[in-house]
Amino acid sequence: MILKKTRRRRRSTATISVLALGSLALGSLILAGCTSQHTSPGVIDVVGAENQYGDVLTQIGGSYVHVTSVVSNPNTDPHNFEASPSVARAVAGARIIVQNGAGYDTFMTQLESASPSSKRMVLVVAQLRDQVSAANPHFWYSPSTMPSVATFVTNALAKIAPKHAAYFRSRDAAFMSGWRSVTSAISAARLRYGGRAVATTEPVADYLLQAMGLQIRTPFRFEADVMNGIDPSPEDIVTQQNLLNRHAVTALCFNAQVSSPVTLALINLATRDHVPTVAVYETMPTGLHVQTWMVDEIAAIDAALAHGTSTASIS
Repeated sequence: MILKKTRRRRRSTATISVLALGSLALGSLILAGCTSQHTSPGVIDVVGAENQYGDVLTQIGGSYVHVTSVVSNPNTDPHNFEASPSVARAVAGARIIVQNGAGYDTFMTQLESASPSSKRMVLVVAQLRDQVSAANPHFWYSPSTMPSVATFVTNALAKIAPKHAAYFRSRDAAFMSGWRSVTSAISAARLRYGGRAVATTEPVADYLLQAMGLQIRTPFRFEADVMNGIDPSPEDIVTQQNLLNRHAVTALCFNAQVSSPVTLALINLATRDHVPTVAVYETMPTGLHVQTWMVDEIAAIDAALAHGTSTASIS
């Protein structure tokens, strides 16, 4: 049986609107937003386009930063995000911004252009990784990304507030120490499961799966089509079905924040055929740090591969 293909809203930069305002209204909004976003003197306003980057800013900056995390709801599709007046104000007043790039959060560039500032430092993670045109923009799942972001943030904060540089560097050292729990879990998983085959609905956690030594059997064309809201081809859908009903893969990783008739049918098929499913997220779940989030995701994948346990959510 071939799953019925149903088109949903295309998930691309075109679906992320900055503001439903004209240019004059946007200009007025930015002018209104040029005031400080914090109430304490000596506190630096910073923005993370996604809350996982906001968490790095918080871990490094501590009491000397006021962090605004723009995309922060793990229960919604981040590709359908619409910036609000409060986001525009936060961007206008920020001294440091960390955004993903590679077409994932272009609304940030638009807001930055609407409120230019020579004092603002912007880190585009895609540029940091030299992957500006990468087909898979979910860089935070790569084990090398967040340490690099932390280093940038540390240096940027030390430049803005040099008298607190030692404080920022000590917190960076603590961050790096905590990140070793992630790399250790990845290394252990690679030893246990390297070479195992898995399927995915989207390339959300592909960088992590690859770091764990797992073989992604889903055609990337299928992953990219689902990510961009395009109907996968009948051939790719059949390939996905066969991976599951023939037990050619040991787990199915699915995007917990976005679903479609095709992906829901695949999850149901995996459940029927006793292939464990693992929820992965684009937006960090609440109550976690990036280190604990990644460790929890690795643990969920481990449970699927070792015990056939499905994980519906990470919390």
